[in-house]
Amino acid sequence: MDISSRAKGEVVILDISGEIDLYNAPEIKDIVNKLIDQKKYNVIINLKEVTYIDSSGIGALISSLSNLKKYQGGLKIINVFASVKKVFELTKLTSFFEIYDSEYEAVKAFQL
Repeated sequence: MDISSRAKGEVVILDISGEIDLYNAPEIKDIVNKLIDQKKYNVIINLKEVTYIDSSGIGALISSLSNLKKYQGGLKIINVFASVKKVFELTKLTSFFEIYDSEYEAVKAFQL
């Protein structure tokens, strides 16, 4: 798994590629916690290049979202495709997370 980050105004976008599993999922939480330390509370996770996610990956996303909410922030997810989308649907997390088809829509949602 690789994670790169970039900013769009007050929003930080984390582009993730590869597989999110038990071994690397904590890295997502670590990065989000570092963003919180930097007072950056609006995060978008781009899953466009993610080919697989397991329950620990989902757990890392849930934990990250609840940590951001403590600071009136939020976590939005974009570009969820194929098998990764199926995991979100099976776990009924499509209603828990705000999922968008495009980066533009997700950034705009933070501005409302």
